[in-house]
Amino acid sequence: MTKTFKKANDAYEYYHDKIIREGVKFGDTKALFNIGFYIENPMDNFILNGERGWNPVYAEAEWQWYMSGDRSTKKLGEIYGKIPEIWQLMEDSQGNVNSNYGWQWKRNDQIGCVINTLKEHPDTRQAAISIYDAKEWDSYEYDTPCTYAVQFTILNNKLNMSVVMRSNDLWFGFCNDQYQFSKLQEHVAQRLDDKYEIGTYFHFAHNLHLYNNKI
Repeated sequence: MTKTFKKANDAYEYYHDKIIREGVKFGDTKALFNIGFYIENPMDNFILNGERGWNPVYAEAEWQWYMSGDRSTKKLGEIYGKIPEIWQLMEDSQGNVNSNYGWQWKRNDQIGCVINTLKEHPDTRQAAISIYDAKEWDSYEYDTPCTYAVQFTILNNKLNMSVVMRSNDLWFGFCNDQYQFSKLQEHVAQRLDDKYEIGTYFHFAHNLHLYNNKI
């Protein structure tokens, strides 16, 4: 049965404990496979768990970076005041990263196409954004996007969203990613002239894990 949570923090705490109890050893992680769940209130997107120490100021800076469409880590540094080490490890020789999801969804104006498609055909099954792309494999040596795709569906006058990930680190990845994707869901709803309420956020990860040093 698919789990449903009221807010992101509830999902984080549930799967944190479940990975520790039931996760299998997989490389330098403990992992669960093919995990999917709903978040009923996507905009309740702060991770409040004290042990995690999630930083909403950084999460918002990352969102602003994504919305700039500039995938250089220098741009993040301008917004946040510094470049987090994790991004420095992922940047290419030009200081760019593939995992800036805003750059991905603005590529070929994917976000604009999704919004226009939803406006013209509210019952569409084609309002999808592609992120992980085999045509870019040559650039994935240091930085491979963790998300395959994001899809939107209008149902019962609500804008629902589904995110499909190949790999999701619960500690760093989920906590910040869910914030970015819920903000994207809000952004799309606003661009649809606020005609639709924000519905559910379905999150699927083929591999949901905690690194051993966090366990």
